[in-house]
Amino acid sequence: MRTNFTTSLIAAAAAALALTLTACEGDNKVGGDKPQAAQTTKAPAAPATTKAPDADAESGSLTDMTGKGLQSAQDQAQAAGFYNLHSHDALGRGRAQALDRNWKVCGQTPAAGEHPTDVKIDFATVKLEETCPAADQGVDEPQVGSTMPDFTGKSVKVARQSLDTSTSLTVTDASPEGRMVLMESNWQVCTQEPAAGTKLDGQPVALTAVKFEESC
Repeated sequence: MRTNFTTSLIAAAAAALALTLTACEGDNKVGGDKPQAAQTTKAPAAPATTKAPDADAESGSLTDMTGKGLQSAQDQAQAAGFYNLHSHDALGRGRAQALDRNWKVCGQTPAAGEHPTDVKIDFATVKLEETCPAADQGVDEPQVGSTMPDFTGKSVKVARQSLDTSTSLTVTDASPEGRMVLMESNWQVCTQEPAAGTKLDGQPVALTAVKFEESC
């Protein structure tokens, strides 16, 4: 009986050992049944797209500012989205609009309508107590090239600004009073030397002038 029991015990142990070795072999086998994670290729990122510009954000409605005070016209233009604002003296005297509330609008470029909001808006203006001219005289300021422009009727300030900064310029009162010409935008040119059309080559320029409310 002992011999049979011992034999059975040894056989059972051998069987258990065999099962253990088989299990270990299965775990260490190259390319076993353990599934491998599938390799995936990442899709390329979609190219960035540029958002189409909003047409409404790039255009605005500009109203007719004629007759309004310059400050009010500028405020209303800005409220409509326009900020590239400029102004000039419609009488062609070259005066700066230092205090906008003292000036009124005679005309504008461009005219009222739908425009890109970055368009340049230029208001032609005169002082409140002045009458708007029939035609804007500030848009045709003399341009000096190789010949002398015609400054007759233009302000002395415009004449000075049109000439080269190196030009020697003399301005005298055309009236017998011999007054000093101090505020040049208030004086209009009566005569000039050299004459209009003369070739300019560095020669001095002499002007005579009277105040705008006076006659030459």
